[in-house]
Formats: sequence, C-alpha cells, structure tokens
Amino acid sequence: MKAVLLRVGRGKVRWADQAVAEYVKRLRVGKLPLEEVLLPTTRFRGDVDAVREDEAARILARVGPRDRLIAVDERGQTPSTEELAGWIDASTRVGAPRLFFAIGGPYGHGKAVRDAAWRVLALSSMVTNHELARVFLAEQLYRASTVIWGGKYHH
Repeated sequence: MKAVLLRVGRGKVRWADQAVAEYVKRLRVGKLPLEEVLLPTTRFRGDVDAVREDEAARILARVGPRDRLIAVDERGQTPSTEELAGWIDASTRVGAPRLFFAIGGPYGHGKAVRDAAWRVLALSSMVTNHELARVFLAEQLYRASTVIWGGKYHH
C-alpha cells in the first residue's frame, strides 16, 4: 500500500518541504511509501462555497474506488499514534492500494470530501497552518509505520 499526502495550497515553503522530504525518504525504505501531491488552490472570486466545492471535486477525482480517503479536518477524530497505526494496518489488510490523507485549502474541505472520507482526522482541536499540518502528518505516518512494522523510532 502507498500513502498519499494530498494537499491543496501554494507550496514552496522551504523548511516544510525539507522536513516532509526527510520523512518521505525514511518511508521509502519501509512498507508505507509516501508520496506528496500538491493541488493548486482555486482562485477566490467572492464565494467560499464555490472554492470548497471546486477543490473537493479535484481531490475526489484523484481517489480511486478501492483507495481510502482520510480527510484532515479539525472536526474529525483525534486518534493516538497507535490508533492511527490501526487505521493504516486495517487499510493494508483490506488491500487498499492507496491511503489518501487530504489537507484542504485555505477555506478547508468541502462537505463532499468529509462525506466521501473513510475517516476524518483532526491533528488537533486547534486550526493550524497547512505547512505545520503536513510536517506533523508526515512525521506521524513514519512513527505509525514503526509501530506496525517495527523500528526504534516510536517508544
């Protein structure tokens, strides 16, 4: 199975790019390779709902019928690392080819993404910026992989 960190945003934030690249490199040698995909934000033309709907459609177009989608949203569950590892392990056991972790754009996810998601994941009950969210999520995916498949990283 492959993990995909799918995010809507601008990109090119050097410190975050470097941190995520480190976890992508670490995961490459394990059983949960991670790919990061950047979708550009939708141009704001005065209608927040229209932006959310367009971004939701573009996110959902990437997710195949056998893939699993986890929407990263502050209204979701706040699992422990071990519980997140359980989500990953369960997805592996059912043969999901890809596990998408979708981080929405500046206005958040459209309802369609949350409705289509297998799980909704809150990294915190507080809203955080996308760069911190992607670094935190990449680190947690690496940590969860060591919980599932062994390693000295998680104690």
